[in-house]
Amino acid sequence: MLVVAEPEQLPVPQARAGDPAAWDIMFRRYQLPLYVYVFELVHDEQASLDIVQETFINATRHLGSLREDGKFGSWLFGIAHQKCLQRWRKLGREAAAREEFAAAPIDLEDDPAELLIRAEQEASVMRLLNQLPVAQRSVLLLHFVEDFPLEDIAAVTGAALGTVKSRLHYAKKALKKLTEEEKS
Repeated sequence: MLVVAEPEQLPVPQARAGDPAAWDIMFRRYQLPLYVYVFELVHDEQASLDIVQETFINATRHLGSLREDGKFGSWLFGIAHQKCLQRWRKLGREAAAREEFAAAPIDLEDDPAELLIRAEQEASVMRLLNQLPVAQRSVLLLHFVEDFPLEDIAAVTGAALGTVKSRLHYAKKALKKLTEEEKS
């Protein structure tokens, strides 16, 4: 018998009512995924931490505007996405979002050879991702890393569903081409 897991139940109504324990649950659930997403876009540790903090502050102020409690995650990522766009506008250039990805912490329990191979592969993928336009990169990250459905990605980025599909298609195509070029 196939058992289908219930969708994640977040205490959004309790948070809307001002319950700090509910906010703590939601913060713990989204803090790290939100940071990873923001960091992949801005490539600045301190700015990423600031954006995540500002995102949660905005979420607490505007939770009453959320129409569907089940869409809290995509709504929260949408706030963070807008904060990233504001940062780029403030900096006056998109180039700040294209800095090299910092090396991830190493798990010392793994075999050193495997760690080296994995680190090289991750660095290679990040180098290729960083060559994509931000709009395509963000769609790839939201779809494959955060596992958001296309409709939620449209809500996060503020783009039409067709635009999200197009960006995802062209991002995968560009990433494949970059991968093939790197191999040759």
